[in-house]
Amino acid sequence: MTPAELRAFCLEFNAAVEEFPFNAETSVFKVLGKMFALSTLDAEPLTVNLKCEPELAVRLREEHEAIVPGWHMNKRHWNTVTAGGPGALPDAMVRELIEDSYDLVVAGLPRAQRLRLDRP
Repeated sequence: MTPAELRAFCLEFNAAVEEFPFNAETSVFKVLGKMFALSTLDAEPLTVNLKCEPELAVRLREEHEAIVPGWHMNKRHWNTVTAGGPGALPDAMVRELIEDSYDLVVAGLPRAQRLRLDRP
């Protein structure tokens, strides 16, 4: 996956925005103010931090060398995924993990905000 593909995919989600709260190099993708992905898009290899259910996070780390505990994040709830370069996960799996992260964040939003996302 390229940095442009990662950015474009993250921004396809309903109400997703890209912000730079930490520095000009670190893209933070949010839905209604809550982060679901974080990446330094010009880093090599390309990695992305993604939210994950704790039990699944552990299992994914055991099964894939390209998935490690979230760098600078709560390691129980976040994984760092190698998305591009040597040893990267297949693009389809990266997309699935990004979608899971988005869905997990949306599920944690108050009901009124979740309903707003369903409206056109």
